[in-house]
Amino acid sequence: MVSVVGVFGGAVLTLVAVALHLAAGSEWQPREDISGEVLEQRAQAVPETDFPEPSNRTVGGGGGAVAAVGGAEGEGEGELADEAAGEDTPAAIPDDEAEVYDVEFEKEGETVEVKENETLLEAGEEAGFDLPYACREGQCISCSGQITDGGNSEDYVEHHTNQMFEEAELEDGYALTCVAYPTSDLTLETGESP
Repeated sequence: MVSVVGVFGGAVLTLVAVALHLAAGSEWQPREDISGEVLEQRAQAVPETDFPEPSNRTVGGGGGAVAAVGGAEGEGEGELADEAAGEDTPAAIPDDEAEVYDVEFEKEGETVEVKENETLLEAGEEAGFDLPYACREGQCISCSGQITDGGNSEDYVEHHTNQMFEEAELEDGYALTCVAYPTSDLTLETGESP
């Protein structure tokens, strides 16, 4: 049969274990939530900019589709392989054959001679201007500017690639300076976007 002393002893040991468990765990307090302070400190460490921030699509610099489709060197076929080779870009025009145009950088207050095989962004940087840019692929609007001579920007520049501006924006004179090659003299207001 069951011993009364055994049952009583088991009950006492169980009660002691439960009491110790509850006593030890009741003193724990959660730490103060400091996530707001950490985020505030990080936000203060990021410098402010005067130009539009690049979109998430620009992370990594683009070009992934060309690499994925193009394959190994010499194996590419079709439109993407031609673009990767750079044969259809105005940059392929030899310097001694390239025409030169006068581009007035309105905000910078200077007129620069720009060859037709050089982008507006490259020419501005060579002149010492601190111009905004992000992807250098025509996939964001960080480098955008507005041609103030009136009319469609395509009347003044050739966009090698343009994945951001629709026809209405081009008609308002907007251009992506990182992929815009001049085709005539023009006046450019940098850092302007639709």
